[in-house]
Amino acid sequence: MGWLLRMSQWARNPPSARMATVILVVVLLCLSLVAVEHIWGWPDWLTVNRVPRRIPS
Repeated sequence: MGWLLRMSQWARNPPSARMATVILVVVLLCLSLVAVEHIWGWPDWLTVNRVPRRIPS
């Protein structure tokens, strides 16, 4: 619901061309990262291995 209010504010007071370009670049970057992960998957070297907790004695 929050995004709908934000979009209505943008319709009334549109951002500058530079701000719209920045927003578009960020959205495209995020979508490209999602596409790369979807196509090739998440690399194993970026996965964090869980360290077992030591039980205090």
